Amino acid sequence: MEIIIYLIPATLFFGALIIWALFWSVKNKQFDDLDGAATRILHDDD
Repeated sequence: MEIIIYLIPATLFFGALIIWALFWSVKNKQFDDLDGAATRILHDDD
């Protein structure tokens, strides 16, 4: 049960890190064009 003293802060830290990464990626427009890269390979550059 003493391990929980370390696990709770670690969980809170990693949870905050994940939330920060989500907001950072939305702010930097990582999710704006989800279909562009998937269909770009289908078009010829001729």
